[in-house]
Amino acid sequence: MVSVQRIRQSIRRAPILILALAALVVAAAGAFRTPAFAQEESPGWSLRDLLFPRRSERVEPPFDVEKPMPKPKKKSKPRPPPEPETPIVEKTNDARVVLVVGDFLAGGLAEGLDAAFADNPAVRIVGRANGSSGFVRDDFYNWPDEIKSLIETEKPAALIVMLGSNDRQQMKIGDVREQPRSENWTKEYERRIDAFGKAIQDAKVPFLWVGMPAFRATKMNSDMLAFNDIYHSAAEKHGGEFVDVWDGFVDENGAFVTSGPDMNGQSVRLRSDDGINVTKAGKRKLAFYTEKPLAKILGLAAPGSITTLSAPAGAPVEAPKPAAAPVIVDRTAPMLLGDPSLDGGSDLLGAAQPARADPNLPGEKLIVEGKAPAASPGRADDFSWPPKTQPATAAVESGATPATP
Repeated sequence: MVSVQRIRQSIRRAPILILALAALVVAAAGAFRTPAFAQEESPGWSLRDLLFPRRSERVEPPFDVEKPMPKPKKKSKPRPPPEPETPIVEKTNDARVVLVVGDFLAGGLAEGLDAAFADNPAVRIVGRANGSSGFVRDDFYNWPDEIKSLIETEKPAALIVMLGSNDRQQMKIGDVREQPRSENWTKEYERRIDAFGKAIQDAKVPFLWVGMPAFRATKMNSDMLAFNDIYHSAAEKHGGEFVDVWDGFVDENGAFVTSGPDMNGQSVRLRSDDGINVTKAGKRKLAFYTEKPLAKILGLAAPGSITTLSAPAGAPVEAPKPAAAPVIVDRTAPMLLGDPSLDGGSDLLGAAQPARADPNLPGEKLIVEGKAPAASPGRADDFSWPPKTQPATAAVESGATPATP
């Protein structure tokens, strides 16, 4: 009976509890709503938001960011000392002219030679290079014809040729364009070079032909090696001298190098980034290969020999050399291995057979007959059984007094 009344009371109180719960829900919703000044529409809420309310987004002040430490400045490498400037002297009116012709490499060679002979008033370097010229495009610049007028104008005492770096291209022969180094291309190329060499020979000017250096492109290198063979043959055929500079621009394996030793052995940059042009040090190195044969043609004792203003053009002033002391060479006469007098004897060692020892000696029996002597009793090599007794032991066992040594 009591339980029924309690149930009835609970049913009566249910509406009140529902209303209270609803009021609690509304109040909670109002507490978690976004403020009006947020300028953004608040998202809808659900029972999950009531039970697990979301934290309002708030802007937190940034943490103090540590400023990165400044990186220590790298110590710059010490610059190499500047090259001493070569004193430039004024050339004499009767200075001997060295004419340098060819393409852009010949222009660099002329600059290097000009620096090499800057202190010599009796030698003047004249560069007449055409950077884009060659033997292929004779319609652009015909070297067999142009070299005649250049020699007549400059009247050189010596001529230097460096030409061919632009010739890796098609050649127009008649109405046909031949590919580089094809059979017809090579024949026509050799014919034009022969005409060029003959023009120099007819002018009776001593000349040097400087070969091509190595380049970065492998295919270009193979072509330049073939060109150098043609230039070498043409120079010798027409009375000139070929100057090979290939080894000065490759490493010990024959590969192209951008940097390498200069004329003083110091490692410097010899070629530009394109692997074709040469730097100032590279130009000077080209001239270094040419100085010695050029000095021979001009009659100079050595590259850079100084001549006085009163001396004839090209005649060097040489100091008298002291007489060289005679060189005494102390030679030893050849020796014969069969000469017994070398050690003061009359016969060679082993010539006479030594007297043989007694064949009954134990050593002779061991060496000749291979018979070892009998082992002494009690020694380590005595393997007899029963073991033999030594004389002293046998005397003790028999009661005799052993002899005193």
